[in-house]
Amino acid sequence: MSQEFVAFFGDATQQSPFPYQIKFATGKELPHLVHAPTGAGKTATAIIGWLWRYFSGKPTPRRLVYCLPMRVLVEQTVRVAKDWIKALKLDVPVHVLMGGESAEEWDLEPEKPAILIGTQDMLLSRALNRGYGMSRFRWPMHFGLVNSDCLWIFDEIQLMGVGLATSSQLQAFRETLGTYGKAQTIWMSATLLPDWLATVDYRKNIEPELKLDVLKLNPVEDYQADGLKERWEAWKPIEQAALNGENLTASETKDLAKFVVQKHIRGSLTLVIVNTVDRCRGLFEAIQEVFKSAGKHGKKAPLPGSVPPAPDLQLIHSRFRPKERETWKDWLTQNADELINTPGRIVVSTQVVEAGVDISARTLITELAPWPSLVQRFGRCNRRGEFLKKVNPAQIFWTDVPTTDDKKAAPYDKDELIAARSRITMLPGSDAGLKSLSDFFDSLDDEARDELFPFDPPHVIRRKDFVDLFDTTPDLAGNDIDVSRFIRDGDEIDVQVFWRAGTPPLEELKIAEGRRIAPVRDELCTVKIGEFKAFLADADHVAHHWDALASKWVKAEAGTVYPGQVYWLTTAIGGYDPKLGWKPGEKWPADLWNHDPDKEPEPKTTQEPSYDTDIVSISTWRSIAEHTDEVLEELNLMFSEKAIKDSLRKAVIDDSLRKAVIGDALCDLLALAARWHDWGKAHCIFQDAIKKEANGKQRPEGRDLAKAPKGFWDKYKKPHFRHELASALGVLRLLAEGQAPAEWASLSPTLQNLAVYLIAAHHGKVRLSIRSMPGEKVPDGLLFARGVWQDDILPSVQLGGKVMAPSTTLDLTPMKLGMIDGRPSWAERMLGLRDNTEFGPLRLAYLEALVRAADIRASKKADEEAEKKAQKAVPNE
Repeated sequence: MSQEFVAFFGDATQQSPFPYQIKFATGKELPHLVHAPTGAGKTATAIIGWLWRYFSGKPTPRRLVYCLPMRVLVEQTVRVAKDWIKALKLDVPVHVLMGGESAEEWDLEPEKPAILIGTQDMLLSRALNRGYGMSRFRWPMHFGLVNSDCLWIFDEIQLMGVGLATSSQLQAFRETLGTYGKAQTIWMSATLLPDWLATVDYRKNIEPELKLDVLKLNPVEDYQADGLKERWEAWKPIEQAALNGENLTASETKDLAKFVVQKHIRGSLTLVIVNTVDRCRGLFEAIQEVFKSAGKHGKKAPLPGSVPPAPDLQLIHSRFRPKERETWKDWLTQNADELINTPGRIVVSTQVVEAGVDISARTLITELAPWPSLVQRFGRCNRRGEFLKKVNPAQIFWTDVPTTDDKKAAPYDKDELIAARSRITMLPGSDAGLKSLSDFFDSLDDEARDELFPFDPPHVIRRKDFVDLFDTTPDLAGNDIDVSRFIRDGDEIDVQVFWRAGTPPLEELKIAEGRRIAPVRDELCTVKIGEFKAFLADADHVAHHWDALASKWVKAEAGTVYPGQVYWLTTAIGGYDPKLGWKPGEKWPADLWNHDPDKEPEPKTTQEPSYDTDIVSISTWRSIAEHTDEVLEELNLMFSEKAIKDSLRKAVIDDSLRKAVIGDALCDLLALAARWHDWGKAHCIFQDAIKKEANGKQRPEGRDLAKAPKGFWDKYKKPHFRHELASALGVLRLLAEGQAPAEWASLSPTLQNLAVYLIAAHHGKVRLSIRSMPGEKVPDGLLFARGVWQDDILPSVQLGGKVMAPSTTLDLTPMKLGMIDGRPSWAERMLGLRDNTEFGPLRLAYLEALVRAADIRASKKADEEAEKKAQKAVPNE
């Protein structure tokens, strides 16, 4: 088996795997911890190892969630993953989670293997049911799918701060609350202390003795292997940066720029790493000025010695749009040999290169940083051991950062910088190579290690916090639980902004228009929340954010800005430059791209932007029976998919959701919920919203429509009407009156509640609670909620599959608290499901995601088929 993996790895990378990579892929069980130095191929270990295990039939989760630290670039990890999969000729999509309406809808194929890649803010927010940069109504689907049947990889955990504590707590919750399919976490690091994972609910795996499997590199087998030996023994001399005999500090921007130019070697890469975006931009512009000045002065250059020809100068940090970041890929990973006969390249960067970027500089200049960050930065110099001590030696320089207070030390704690400063001059032989760093770490006592690698997260999510997050209903003031304190440290909290030529329309928008003008991924720029609040403090800086309940864009106020929100700015305000990224006060270049919804294709997303929207109902004509039959077809396909073909053993392994994940009984229950999920569309409010005529065409006869094309829709006569609530209340009424069909009556009360919940939750808008919404019409003396009134009639209608729903009168008494006529309230039923040990929040959300995926897929497939027919009907010109 190991030789077969060697060939598999070789097909993917054109290289041989290291021994520890073989152990990862072929071992009986996956490890929990991977301790490997930077540059040792951890990314390939995890991704290719997972692919091998999955496609060779080992019990392996079908989704790989690859999580990188904050402030790093994910694009290179995405690219290499896609390259490996293409080389292996496998059908595994790779999705990057960054938000925006053009985001791929990976959640619609839960039965198939997939790789999800993102930074800890995008991924952990989804695992906490508060996904950043996405529709709030899709949160539960992502929550269900990233917590079940998933292998989480946390790469370079020493850089993750409070997110690391959350990662171990999440794994503890998955183990205690239960998931469908296996859910495992692997933590990878160049500097790994298992005590970091000893959070309140995961501590039993760490103390009093370590119960986790650790994969370490073998001193002989791995460190002497071809390819790794050179990296392990690479020489990286380090000294403090000085100009004219004076040590430099981070604040001396002009002198640092001169130093960078002096130390840059023609035909090579110089990498400069700065701790803050502002200083990074400032240093980049100062280096530009040095070369401009040198060109103007000729021989009278302002620098000692000769000034080399200007190299390619690049700036990278996290405050760029994906549109500009996409252009970095060609030069960011360019082979060093390709620079030899050129002036070379100088890259000025923030911490974004500390993880997820395979870059090797001959000269590295870095600001003082916490020791874990310095170790990562050192790994970006002479990464492959290609620069030899006596031939073309590499060199590392470090510049000091003031530590008189935390403000000057920001974004780091001053004590971390003081500890790093005290040790950086103690490296054996002034060498920051991998072996030297490892020997140095081994020589430290426990107290010194704790000083260099402090970990005391200020916030640790507890089980009650996590369970409460299952409910996505805002509070009465419209606010959500803020999970940012569990995701990243305080100074790393972000929002996203995008620019358009004008301000958004401020009136309530129809579904199609709201979706058409929504932001797309390529235009989103991440901004630190404190900076954005300061930006809004200027009266001339007006921003807007989307109000999902009101279905319109509203003016943003600095006091209401919270993490994960997306804001609309105008190009007239500026604040962005394609070479500098986010920069308040910078004018918007006249030739810079910005998304124009009038000129560019409309994103084909099914994410619903607002409470009243029902995007998947805007489709080709379908009756309730026709659509429901199609949903059942999608569910059956989802349940029966045999996803694994073991080409090595010439066998097919049934990895279907039916057989391997949820079982026959639950598949049947989900089918029952799907059969009844759209009964509420027979309600007069839904049917009356479909016009009799539009676009010169007539509405079909009958009051049983589930779908209608764009242009046929009016607003609901009762604001905030939700057909799925009507469906669920209708079933509860049948059960209460003893009129439910046998397939319902034969279920236990718990399973009845589960099926009813899945009906109500299939748009993510009616879940644990039923309450009226702001702006609803108020009937006299009647209970009402979500556009449904007490004693509304839900007509008889065909549901497909020879199932006829009878007419019934809707009863809203379940929205009250406590027992009513001996029957539990809605809240009691749903909280009982959430807290039921057989289901719980994670399994419940997973089942919810399956029903929703089938519903959306059925609508999309109907649209695609109608579009194909329309194209065939158009005669060729």
